[in-house]
Amino acid sequence: MSNQQVTSHPYIGMWVTKDGYIRHELLANGRYDEARGKRKSAYQGNYAVKGNHIEYVDDTGFTADGDFVDGVLYHAGMVLYREE
Repeated sequence: MSNQQVTSHPYIGMWVTKDGYIRHELLANGRYDEARGKRKSAYQGNYAVKGNHIEYVDDTGFTADGDFVDGVLYHAGMVLYREE
């Protein structure tokens, strides 16, 4: 996905678990920042979206993926909702 496509993608923004413990911020530049509890920027890296599927590669090389279904992000056993 090119930078221009990422900038206008509808999934950009903050995604959080129901309890607010995990927070994924999908940035317009193709990067993400994940907070866990009080630990801001617990994980950071790049992401790419193809259709409704997202692939993550954190800065240590760890990979994960997820899918957006009906406005909900299902990622690595977690369920995240868009923060309004």
